[in-house]
Amino acid sequence: MEDNIEIEIGEINRGNEQIIINKKYEFNFSFQRKDKSKIFRCTEYKTLNKCKSLIILNDKKEVLKYEKMGFICPEYSTIRSQIIRNINKQFPPNIKSFDDIPIESEYYKTKRNENFMIFKNTDLIIFQSPFQAYLFSNYHKNIFADGTFYAAPKFSYQLFITRTYVGEFNMFYTTSISILKNKKQSTYETLFKEIKKKCK
Repeated sequence: MEDNIEIEIGEINRGNEQIIINKKYEFNFSFQRKDKSKIFRCTEYKTLNKCKSLIILNDKKEVLKYEKMGFICPEYSTIRSQIIRNINKQFPPNIKSFDDIPIESEYYKTKRNENFMIFKNTDLIIFQSPFQAYLFSNYHKNIFADGTFYAAPKFSYQLFITRTYVGEFNMFYTTSISILKNKKQSTYETLFKEIKKKCK
């Protein structure tokens, strides 16, 4: 096992944990053993590369075993740049500022053809599907909110996300995603006012 392993523990889809080793290599949660230790496998495990690298953590998040089976594991910086390139391809090329974001777009439709861009002004844009509004309205006992600057578009200040816990499924669900142009209190007040209005 390598010395000086730096571990970051994050979350991916459906609340599953992901580990990033030394800001380079990504490992997704695979399963939990009877002794409560957790097995994480390289993100390339189920691809054509079939990388067999793994890491095992105990219930205190301490490394029990780290097997690096080669250099197949994708570096985090490489994956990050791929994600950014793919995201940029999703948007029309003429969006260069917050004001360029259109009020109506084919990109604002769900697979059920439901509009999920619910609000836009000069400081804020809110995305929330009807299903997310239902979850926010009916499971509001535990609402979690978090802002990130890292994933925010270049022309904005912050990406703000609300999530709720649904006990029946023992899962967290994202209930809205907003792009903020600033961090004024009035912007946050408008954000929650509009989300609550949509849930009535």
